Amino acid sequence: MFLAASPYFASHFAQSPWILANFQSCIISISTATNLVTMLILANLQASASYPLRIAAALLIDIVAFTLLALSTVLLPDVSAPLYLAFLLTTVFATATATGLLQNGSFAFAASFGHPSYTQAIMTGQAVAGVLPSIAQIITVLAVPSPSAPSSSPPQSSTSALLYFLTATLIALLTLASFVPLVRRHARLLSSRLASTPDLTASLASLTLPDPSAPTRKVVSMPALYAKLPAYSTAIAICFAVTMCYPVFAARILSVHDPSTAPGYLKPAAFVPLAFLVWNIGDFLGRLSTLLPWSTALSHRPLALAAVALARTGFIPLYMLCNVRGVDGAGAIVSSDAFYLFVVQLGFGLSNGWLAASAMMGAGEAVAEDEREATGGFMGFNLVLGLAVGSLASFAVA
Repeated sequence: MFLAASPYFASHFAQSPWILANFQSCIISISTATNLVTMLILANLQASASYPLRIAAALLIDIVAFTLLALSTVLLPDVSAPLYLAFLLTTVFATATATGLLQNGSFAFAASFGHPSYTQAIMTGQAVAGVLPSIAQIITVLAVPSPSAPSSSPPQSSTSALLYFLTATLIALLTLASFVPLVRRHARLLSSRLASTPDLTASLASLTLPDPSAPTRKVVSMPALYAKLPAYSTAIAICFAVTMCYPVFAARILSVHDPSTAPGYLKPAAFVPLAFLVWNIGDFLGRLSTLLPWSTALSHRPLALAAVALARTGFIPLYMLCNVRGVDGAGAIVSSDAFYLFVVQLGFGLSNGWLAASAMMGAGEAVAEDEREATGGFMGFNLVLGLAVGSLASFAVA
């Protein structure tokens, strides 16, 4: 959400060259660090954890944060760049904390059902979240005439930003409303905790109430989980650490065709989001493929998954064969957009989606039933750890 809104944020920082050049790095750094610390803390707070409460709290934080961002488009149009950066990074911190709560809570909640397909569904949903913004970006570029303003701070109206942030608020509200019936159904499966709560307010309130009839949750320490799941945790961490290289290349690789004569979707403004879209479609299909019986053959072979995760580093030299910042294809060793989009990007996305979903599902099945909740949160932590390591490594790749 924040990176996609970069044009709007850039308009606030046009008068401060340093902030304009570094605000995206600041967003990524604050987000990744906060998310990682949150996941680490939550993974060690298991005994009294209410995973539904963590999910609900995260959605409420998102609702507040994006509502404030929406209001800022009207109330803070001319605020100074440093002050707006402080406000922006505060909302990034809040939403990153919410992301940590959601990652930990949703994976643990899904794992508690005891069906790998539920974890697979969450992994697929994350992939959908990557596809939709890319589609919106391409439609916007092709539908709206190119601006005449300098590219360093492309204009974006306050009205457009207002609708953008309100959309995020609406999505969070709808998610919260749809989550409550799921909690009630889950509670009926395990106990009668929420069987008599008739409305949304009562359902949300009941998430915080202790259930005297509920069994005591088994606490599994992080070291114990690493001892039980060394290869699964390594596979998911390496998978996402390697994956974080792709945004660096996707932002720099251009079409091999002359931009002055190429069709609109091959011009740089549309080709870059097209590359992101192809990768995210691959990621989506990879996660979805785990619904097929044959595709989960390696999910119970963690060493094989870890080997596949390491093998994915082979995509990095493939990216170097493409048109990295070349004009008219001058930077391409393999002068083919099809090779870049459908071999490198699609292949990298497919392997990420399949590997990530297989590791998450396999880990949940590799432990005892009373350890599945803790395992879900633990694997979510290693996923975020991989993102954090990959974010730092991406600076070297850049």
